[in-house]
Amino acid sequence: MSNPHIVVVRGDGIGPEITGAVLKILHANQTPIEYTELEIGERAYLKGYPTGIPPDTWEIIRAHRVMLKGPITTPQGGGYKSVNVTLRKSLGLYANVRQCRAFAPYVTSLHPTMDVVILRENEEDLYAGIEYRQSQQVVLGLKVVTRPGTESIIRYAFEYARAYGRKKLTCMTKDNIMKMTDGLFHRVFEEVAQEYPDLKTDHMIIDIGAARLAAQPEMLDMIVTLNLYGDILSDIAAQVAGSIGLAGSANVGNDAAMFEAVHGSAPDIADRDIANPSGLLNAAIQMLVHIGLSDDARRIQNAWLKTLEDGIHTLDMYREGISARLVGTRGFADAIIERLGQQPDQLESITYRAGGIHIKPRPLKPQKQALVGADIFLVWDELDRDPQILGKKLDSLDTGPLKFQLMTNRGVKVYPDEGGESVRADMWRCRYLGDEIKYDDILRLLAQINQAGIQVNQVQNLYTFDGERGYSLGQGE
Repeated sequence: MSNPHIVVVRGDGIGPEITGAVLKILHANQTPIEYTELEIGERAYLKGYPTGIPPDTWEIIRAHRVMLKGPITTPQGGGYKSVNVTLRKSLGLYANVRQCRAFAPYVTSLHPTMDVVILRENEEDLYAGIEYRQSQQVVLGLKVVTRPGTESIIRYAFEYARAYGRKKLTCMTKDNIMKMTDGLFHRVFEEVAQEYPDLKTDHMIIDIGAARLAAQPEMLDMIVTLNLYGDILSDIAAQVAGSIGLAGSANVGNDAAMFEAVHGSAPDIADRDIANPSGLLNAAIQMLVHIGLSDDARRIQNAWLKTLEDGIHTLDMYREGISARLVGTRGFADAIIERLGQQPDQLESITYRAGGIHIKPRPLKPQKQALVGADIFLVWDELDRDPQILGKKLDSLDTGPLKFQLMTNRGVKVYPDEGGESVRADMWRCRYLGDEIKYDDILRLLAQINQAGIQVNQVQNLYTFDGERGYSLGQGE
């Protein structure tokens, strides 16, 4: 049987240094893998590839399905897509797994018993990257939450908890405000939880959940949440545990996986032999378990833990009175290699589950979807933006079976009735509702608005599903 074959990307900034250190450790351990190196990231951006991934590399990535990736620099400004987001979405890597554990007293931590796993949905939410400039003053970002994507990460979280002997799973959302998007995530969590009676579950609003994670992480075991919240929480957790430089990240789908450090490319310290390779090494350890090399993973992790115990630390971990010797990137890798085959005296190895967890969302019962109206977004910047003038102008139109329900500006109701003291931008949402309407009714209304000299910028159809409203109420509606 041939050795597993992976793809290695050295990355940008400190990426080549820490990747080289990790590969040196894997080689010294005689880890039975083969790899192909690819160049994606900053150099590809500079060659004119806006995703940072040359087209001819996709065939190699998809052939091997497992990637060890150093940190990558995404150029700031418009026109460039994040390599990470592109890889996660293109390969269906719906689950991001970050194990945030304290290694006290060898790495300073305010919470020496902390051991939290954060699982975040990895493809949707605001990270879908769907944004529009709607007018001179308004830009919109689309928050995308789907039932299949939500169910995939939530089922993965429950299966992960069982596989690793975890006891409690906490869902974190902001569904007191975003009742439909975050509300769907919370609702699916409660549904799936019924199938796992052996696990304790609870739900926290994300703001108090983040505060609890920072102040009392010992009260948490596992967290499952949406993409943006999870990204922020996992960095908080890694830093609270001791150092973001120690944290590895697994991006896992049913057919592919990518393993990387949590931290960025840190170009300010590149080529100075001071970067800590631990984050990428811990990601590589997770990768070895994923491809069935659990014994190699455990041997390397034990050597790493023994190095921490012996006080051989890079600059980000070094503390007077705790550390014995300050080393650079290469020296740290050499210290781990010297300890291959040794066991830590105090720190326990993390137990990893071999292989992937395969999830298939359940089919949904068909629902009756009925068109009941539209939110029509208008651009209007006349007469000091007095909503009464625009509202009365719209009231004068023949709307047929559609009734002009309300008008909002930045979500605040401004017509009918005055909307208070809120600052107004030049885009207005006008809600029209009716019974048993057809799309032709909306088209006729749009034509009338256009003929009245008012600019229509966007139309969002409003539906019910088995009679249940499929849109949020306007503020004051």
